[in-house]
Amino acid sequence: MTDSAQNKLPLVLPQPPILASDGANWKNIQFAHFRQSPCQVPEHELPFHVICMNAGKPVRLEQAVDGQKETVDSVLGDLAIYPAYATQAFHWDTNTEFFNLFLEPAFLSQVGYDVFGRDRIELIPHLAALFDPFLQQIGFALKTSLEIDGENSNLYADSMAQALVVHLLCRYSSCSRPIKPVTGGLTQQQWRQVSSFIDANLDKNISLAELAAIVQLSPYHFAHLFKKSTHTSPHQYLINCRIERAKQLMLMGDLSLATIAQTVGFASQGHFTYHFKRIVGVTPKVFRQQER
Repeated sequence: MTDSAQNKLPLVLPQPPILASDGANWKNIQFAHFRQSPCQVPEHELPFHVICMNAGKPVRLEQAVDGQKETVDSVLGDLAIYPAYATQAFHWDTNTEFFNLFLEPAFLSQVGYDVFGRDRIELIPHLAALFDPFLQQIGFALKTSLEIDGENSNLYADSMAQALVVHLLCRYSSCSRPIKPVTGGLTQQQWRQVSSFIDANLDKNISLAELAAIVQLSPYHFAHLFKKSTHTSPHQYLINCRIERAKQLMLMGDLSLATIAQTVGFASQGHFTYHFKRIVGVTPKVFRQQER
């Protein structure tokens, strides 16, 4: 983000986040997991859209947003949507736990233009306890990705941000309406360009915008065409390629598993082992023993 969410939140929240994405180099979305004591949050504004999800026990939340006051009894999974630059103040009198997702307004406008041909789209605030399983799933998925993949979660975060914004635009914006499904896929030439780039940069923290730029598409359209062509997401395809390259390296010589993990782009040997076992069914150590 241009202005890090985590750099601004300590001004209004007493405790810092217990998990945050500020060190993961995510571009258009940020994640923070908070645990807070009873608190009176003074009136403030944030320069990004915020989706807040209750991640703990029930809490009574008193809030005032752009002059609108509302008291909500929030339970696990309940959500609220606060547009950028909305004047906000909050109060709760019990310990509380929540996730915040922060979105750059410019990113929402860009996706709005790609999807609807409009760049002036307003996000509608939702202060009452909102139930939305899709938003819940994205919140927990980003938390898990940050815990497991850490700074190597850039491509996954990009993909989740795209899906999140399209969902918000379709359901909680001034132009809410369904979108036409994407048909077709990448051309053979486009596929060769993209797959060659991925193969040559497995050790890099590739972003969705980088891949889209190779074939001169917007990240939104690229992600959909890629999935039509491969039946998987760019992030999962990248993980699969890393695993296949790791298999080759394990069979070619006696490189340590830590060295192989680093060579193919995993943040750590533990990160490598997690994905290898998830995809192959056995750990790298067992795979190497079985193949020799």
